[in-house]
Amino acid sequence: GPTRKMPLTASAMDFFQLFVPDNVLKNMVVQTNMYAKKYQERFGSDDAWIDVTLTEMKAFLGYVISTSIHHCESVLSIWSSGFYSNKSIALIMTQSRFEKILKYFHVVAFRSSQTTHGLYKIQPFLDSLQNGFDSAFRPSQAQVLHEPLIDEDPVFIATCTERELRKRKKRKFSLWVRQCSSTGFICQIYVHLKEGSGADGLDALKNKPQLHSMVAKSLCQNASGKNYIIFTGPSITSLNLFEEFEKQGIYCCGLLSTRKSDCTGLPPSMLNNPETPQSRGQYRIRMKGNMSLICWYNKGHFRFLTNAYSPVQQGVIIKRKSGEIPCPLAVEAFAAHLSYICKYDDKYSKYFISHKPNKTWQQVFWFAISIAINNAYILYKMSEAYHVTRYSRAQFGERLVKELLGLEDTSPSH
Repeated sequence: GPTRKMPLTASAMDFFQLFVPDNVLKNMVVQTNMYAKKYQERFGSDDAWIDVTLTEMKAFLGYVISTSIHHCESVLSIWSSGFYSNKSIALIMTQSRFEKILKYFHVVAFRSSQTTHGLYKIQPFLDSLQNGFDSAFRPSQAQVLHEPLIDEDPVFIATCTERELRKRKKRKFSLWVRQCSSTGFICQIYVHLKEGSGADGLDALKNKPQLHSMVAKSLCQNASGKNYIIFTGPSITSLNLFEEFEKQGIYCCGLLSTRKSDCTGLPPSMLNNPETPQSRGQYRIRMKGNMSLICWYNKGHFRFLTNAYSPVQQGVIIKRKSGEIPCPLAVEAFAAHLSYICKYDDKYSKYFISHKPNKTWQQVFWFAISIAINNAYILYKMSEAYHVTRYSRAQFGERLVKELLGLEDTSPSH
């Protein structure tokens, strides 16, 4: 849960600023003004440009964040006369001023001579965000490594034309998270850039074990020695990785797929389906030290690799139609924790910012901001302030937008 107690009067902004404090926003102001100055030195002066202020930067963020609540495809719809127009917030800043800030907006204006990383334009922001996640929340023992749902809004996809779909560029990065499976709080983010189509590009490594092993190690670099139990999907699950994690005091439970997983070192007899028909709930086990490979049958063969649960401990999967199906405890635990993450995706993925810039670093930035707001809401729900105001996720987002725009007093109404 949360590591600090927030006051009863804490606002949406107070929770958001646990992760994106004023000093981070002030840095964005400085970097944006520096970039605007250099841009104009190179391409000619822009008489319409005035240096951005902290108040304007907060309003700028507020406008873009508002697309996560109202799901408008373009943030400029706010000033239009169409369905997504919003007169109540459009008066804070003119559309032309917003577009000017959008043109010059930067988190890191210039590449330093030592920088080779493709995410250099937002790496300091991601590091600051990670520090905020680490200091504000202590996760439960059980955590999940996965790719959250950050794809396009299905309503937009269903209504837009083929021409509009073709115009939209494919994402040039992949985003994984380590997530507390008791609360849904995202503890760590890892972004992998699709750097060309070479041997190291994301396309080349998409189904290769070394990419997913690298992702898992990066996500768990702060988890050593804490006795965490990490649940993984088929692409990450592998014997070598789990044994390496065990040496670091990290325990694992993963679904295994003969097609997607790295099956090196696993007995072939357990990877092939038996010829004799099996009844639901039957399972076979092979062990090596603390590691168990479980093959469980339920309208198909499911394989699990774990060193976190004893294979002889019994559990049950409860199905609405067929009742209870016996299974090892590891299978029950895996199903329970993964179903929680599915519920999280259903609830929170629809609040990702809809604004889709062309630049990859900006796409990553807005996804990271979306995750920060979801985390802020989770902390809000676990605080005493929630019992005073009881905002839904949509209401929390609306309050945050108004507070960023300076339309609301930051202390909630009782």
